Amino acid sequence: MNIDKKGNPDMNARQAAYCGLILSLSILVTTSSRAKEPAGRKGPEKQVAVFTGGTEGYNVFRIPALIVSKKGTLLAFCEGRKSRSDAGDINMVLKRSFDGGKTWAPLQVVWDDDRNTCGNCCPVVDDSIGTIHLLMTWNLGSDHEGSIIAGSSKEPRKVYITSSADDGETWSKPVDLSETCRDPDWGWYATGPGVAIQIERGKYRGRLVCPANHSNKKYKDHHYGAHVIYSDDGGKTWKRSESIRPGCNESQVVELADGSLMMNMRSYKPRHKRAIATSTDGGETWSEVWWDDQLPEPTCQASILRYTTVEDGGKNRILFSNPPQSRGRVKLAVKLSYDEGKTWPVARRIHEGGTAYSCLAVMPDKSIGLFYEKDNCKTITFASFTLEWLTEGKDKLAK
Repeated sequence: MNIDKKGNPDMNARQAAYCGLILSLSILVTTSSRAKEPAGRKGPEKQVAVFTGGTEGYNVFRIPALIVSKKGTLLAFCEGRKSRSDAGDINMVLKRSFDGGKTWAPLQVVWDDDRNTCGNCCPVVDDSIGTIHLLMTWNLGSDHEGSIIAGSSKEPRKVYITSSADDGETWSKPVDLSETCRDPDWGWYATGPGVAIQIERGKYRGRLVCPANHSNKKYKDHHYGAHVIYSDDGGKTWKRSESIRPGCNESQVVELADGSLMMNMRSYKPRHKRAIATSTDGGETWSEVWWDDQLPEPTCQASILRYTTVEDGGKNRILFSNPPQSRGRVKLAVKLSYDEGKTWPVARRIHEGGTAYSCLAVMPDKSIGLFYEKDNCKTITFASFTLEWLTEGKDKLAK
């Protein structure tokens, strides 16, 4: 989304969030002095264009989400857009891979609601039974973000869930969760984008936690805020957390080794560095926000994911991906932390050109999957690589 000089969304351009416009700007690559410059200029060898704009009935594909089912199937979700706009006729689409991302089955339409907007995919796997839940949002195709934020739209932005019990082959009818997961004062609403998680340890083990964000004109500091929605009954019912602000929106959440949660968020106040908050009660309440100088951003979505713990991989490791500079959605990189996100000593570049939103996944063979918008969103591409490649041979999994 383009931002004006006051840090507010520019709603006049129809394709304000489209990557091609952002790349056309003059790019100043200015990273924090404490941020490690990504190593290498050659990206992973294993890369496959999963969705290509101008094909399969869609003008452009955007907003990637990648998850691995309990059976090892890769599910790659995104928005299939009939135009290049963030609004209008947008469908939730999916492709699956049964061979680790080498080949992909034909496109599936998960949700098509006529000419309305079905977007912001945020899937999660319930490991206890293997059910895949997909959190997402809906609005009238004729309503745009500016009018939704201002409260002048015909319909509010709503949050929905659909589920699959057969590894993503079929999906249930979407159910509206807005009554318990949306504050009446909120205008904009978005799940993720990226993935939700299931807490694996501690008092809240088994809880499903979906990162989300919203706008509220009553906020005096900045109209954006983040939050999570969570379920303790396998996705049947959901509640919302308190808001995280100021100026935070698109978010991803990761469970730390001690069972607490860390939220990593796109930030508008201040801009150009990731916003961080933590929770010790399963996401119900959150700490004050701070900003990580080691994670610069050009005001863009990012992905953060638990890779290993001491118990299952010899070390605590967390992965992070984004375009790691203050200006320009280019030069996507993956970073690695060994101390629960306090420092990021490893960084390796994935692609030199235009890159924007991304989503990380841990593959069945413990390689790393990355699903990302590539070359000004001409494609959404799947890349895979090993820990050894990421660390240039300096780290490998314990056997």
